[in-house]
Amino acid sequence: MDRTTQLTIRRTGTTTPARTSGSPAPPGSHEITHSGAHVYDPDRPTGSLHLRAARVLEGNWTGTSTVPSHGLYPHQWSWDSAFIAIGLRHLSPLRAQTELETLLGAQWGDGRIPHIVFNPSVPLDAYFPSPDFWRSSTAGRAAGAPRTVQTSGIVQPPVHGLAAWLVHQADPGLSRSRSFLSRMYPRLAAWHRYLLHRRDLGGGGLASVVHPWEQGMDNSPCWDAPLSRVTPAAPRSFRRADLDHGSAEDRPTDLDYGRYVRLATDYRDGGYADGAGEFAVEDPAFNALLIASEHALAAIAQELGAAGTARHARAERLTAALVERLWDPTEGMFFCRDVYGGDARDGGESGALGSDRRSPESGALAPEQRSAESSAHASERRSRQSGAHTSEQRSRAGALIPERSVAGLLPLILPALPRDIAATLVRTAGGPHFGLGGIARLAPSYDLTGHAFDPHRYWRGPAWFNTNWLLERGLRLHGEHGRAEELRAALLETADTSGFAEYVDPYTGEACGALGFSWTAALTLDLLHEPARADQADRADRVDRVDQSTHVVSHPGHRAFDKAQGTPPHTSHASHTTQTPHSSFETGAKGGDRG
Repeated sequence: MDRTTQLTIRRTGTTTPARTSGSPAPPGSHEITHSGAHVYDPDRPTGSLHLRAARVLEGNWTGTSTVPSHGLYPHQWSWDSAFIAIGLRHLSPLRAQTELETLLGAQWGDGRIPHIVFNPSVPLDAYFPSPDFWRSSTAGRAAGAPRTVQTSGIVQPPVHGLAAWLVHQADPGLSRSRSFLSRMYPRLAAWHRYLLHRRDLGGGGLASVVHPWEQGMDNSPCWDAPLSRVTPAAPRSFRRADLDHGSAEDRPTDLDYGRYVRLATDYRDGGYADGAGEFAVEDPAFNALLIASEHALAAIAQELGAAGTARHARAERLTAALVERLWDPTEGMFFCRDVYGGDARDGGESGALGSDRRSPESGALAPEQRSAESSAHASERRSRQSGAHTSEQRSRAGALIPERSVAGLLPLILPALPRDIAATLVRTAGGPHFGLGGIARLAPSYDLTGHAFDPHRYWRGPAWFNTNWLLERGLRLHGEHGRAEELRAALLETADTSGFAEYVDPYTGEACGALGFSWTAALTLDLLHEPARADQADRADRVDRVDQSTHVVSHPGHRAFDKAQGTPPHTSHASHTTQTPHSSFETGAKGGDRG
């Protein structure tokens, strides 16, 4: 029997008879495992899209994690694994938990989750930059880099809290029996503290990326202006392994790659301390995912017996900061902010959230979690005292970058986004710059009318499955169910016809990059498993309308998120059942030149 077939599962509301391992499967059925019990999925044809997506994930599994693709990306990538776990939960909740556990096992002492966890069995020349470039265990020693595993020193978008919560929901019984959330929560809380405090380089409460690879959309035209200040590394000082797997016309230029290498080298040689480099950008997609995961951490805190209210409140403050700093009402979308561009602003605190250093929930958690929280806070205090927390000395107002990226649409995933802004984003997505639902099959990564648009060059125009998956979630969240269903259908069709491509031409759906790409397969599985999501969202909308008609004021943030989760606000784990309804965010995502 096919190993992939063993993993294939469809969650339904009916009970399928279990059998012992020695009894035969019914004729024509596919045997699968779920939480240790054998169940069946008789309705999956051998050549179905579902089964082919499962085979991609099985083929890219290493035993402890999933590579994006064996050729071009042979290690574990941070936000890939988060999105892969969201898809894997439909096949094997245990494997989905393992995916996240492996990644967070390489977390640094200062809280950062590195963007690559290297597989020591992969030859050094298979990927650049390789472990001997990053030198994490030595150059990152002051920042608490692990000694037993080699990683990169930069980060990727913080999808992990959201992923952990959705994986838990796939099988709450298994999750609780393994203490999955109680082990993940302190690590995720430390990860968010790192971003909210060490990376608030602009002084406005948002996290900054210090390298284009961190935002995931590595070669976006949004980085051209801030990168122009960076002196590139000499071309002969590095070898581009990516060109062994892709056409040079579709990849970043040598000049841009030289600047990527220079930034990474300087960051490494500075001991991976934040705030001293030449590149710092506040990105709307990065921060929107941080806010979505902050809402998810509130749900996790509730599951563990805490209130979660402080995290919901923090998420709403971050949403307000996102609007204040990155929203352009004239253009109808969010833009990146070049923190070190424009006029300097001297002094100031390190952010609007500067006084919110401690999570009030930590005192309500188990003793081992409080210990982990206290240890992380102590580490943060030591770093500030030693001068590593330099953003307070270099916070700036910066300037918005006038390039339209799909990142500027992704705050649509936020439940507390003002309704007028959400409606404007929907119009912008369907307008001439992105063409969603019109001239474009999927939303492009960059402005269709932009000066730098190229339908095939990495992040300068092609459509990516993770960004479109997020847009589909955001459309449903804000009541655009018809548009969301059209996008869902386009995603599934394009995944099917492209061979689960890494990215595609936004007009034609022509496959680009690697085939058999893990997050494309994972997102496909999630979309296939959640056809009833629109009905759930419709019911939530009806509740909202009833609230308004009876003059009941609905809380704009955590109430909306709790409704999307299918759980009442401030509910302890004792009231949860093993059939917890799925979130409006439930599905998966990846990206980046990856460094």
